[in-house]
Amino acid sequence: MSLTVLIDYESGNLHSAEKAFERMAREADAGTVVVTSDADVVAKADRIVLPGDGAFPACAKALRGSGVFDALVEAVENKGRPFLGICVGMQLMASWGREYSDTAGLDWVDGEVVHITPSEPTLKVPHMGWNDLVLEAQHPVFEGVSTGDHTYFVHSYHFEVADPAMRLAHVDYGGDVTAVVGRDTMLGMQFHPEKSQDIGLRMIRNFLTWAP
Repeated sequence: MSLTVLIDYESGNLHSAEKAFERMAREADAGTVVVTSDADVVAKADRIVLPGDGAFPACAKALRGSGVFDALVEAVENKGRPFLGICVGMQLMASWGREYSDTAGLDWVDGEVVHITPSEPTLKVPHMGWNDLVLEAQHPVFEGVSTGDHTYFVHSYHFEVADPAMRLAHVDYGGDVTAVVGRDTMLGMQFHPEKSQDIGLRMIRNFLTWAP
């Protein structure tokens, strides 16, 4: 039976994400979902989800200091397990984070996480609330999703990717703001799919049934 793990590295409340992934796993008959900080469980996982809330440096430090870091890298980089980063979990896929200080990321998607600077002064930061996706590439995670569908964001920094082909979707917030990145078996979503109602749940289900 397929096993999906949500990594707990003390980077935020995982309750809503856990419930959303469990619900979609049941509906799609996609195995079991567990929240874990156990490296052995991560090593056995068929899919890995890395959530994250807070500042990039703190989350990067917590992840590297956790007992699951080596198992995560081995599973994703060497074994090609499907991976989904959410919010700061997505930002940690970058080469560098520029929040407060220059902090190394996982360097899975070349680029850096920088402060959002809307061209319109009336737009506030953090970027908080619903925004319409603009899909830039085809991907199985977007099955049943269209440009104009909206998802829920809460963030002050966003991921500027070096290779445009790795930005799969963006939103307009006084300029392009990265919404989804991806390469190989790796995906990242800046928004919270577990808080994005039907569209977010659909993308969770698509991830759970994705077979790269």
